[in-house]
Amino acid sequence: MSLGERIALRAMGLLDPETAHGVALGLLNAGLGPRRDPSRSPRLATRLAGLDLPNPLGLAAGFDKNAGAAEGLLRFGFAFVEVGTVTIRPQAGNPRPRLFRLAADQAIINRMGFNNDGAHAVGLRLAARAQHRTGHGDGPVVGVNIGKSKAVPDDDQA
Repeated sequence: MSLGERIALRAMGLLDPETAHGVALGLLNAGLGPRRDPSRSPRLATRLAGLDLPNPLGLAAGFDKNAGAAEGLLRFGFAFVEVGTVTIRPQAGNPRPRLFRLAADQAIINRMGFNNDGAHAVGLRLAARAQHRTGHGDGPVVGVNIGKSKAVPDDDQA
């Protein structure tokens, strides 16, 4: 790890966890995240749900809830990134504090809730991403995790 990376990591550790997460997403969205040249070993290639992927590594939903940093996350070498959880309407999620560091365990407790910009806004971001993609066929996959809005009564869930 470079000196600059160590300083940045230390600075992020001084922020509250949710603010640090937001800063990281903003940097990734701006294209300022680290760039890794993922291994292209044929031994890592896998086929999943009819898609040929360069490796079996993906990022599950929860990190990029609003599809604002998918490209930056794919530059880490993930074969796929799942955004969300996205609900039909925007919602704020749980009240703060809702993200907690467990330093001794090198872990985080996430009680964010389904805070997101809503299906329409996320859909527009994904459509813009699709317009700027070059090439066709298999490549990095961006999936969407969908969830129930708080405004929908439990009896009406699909």
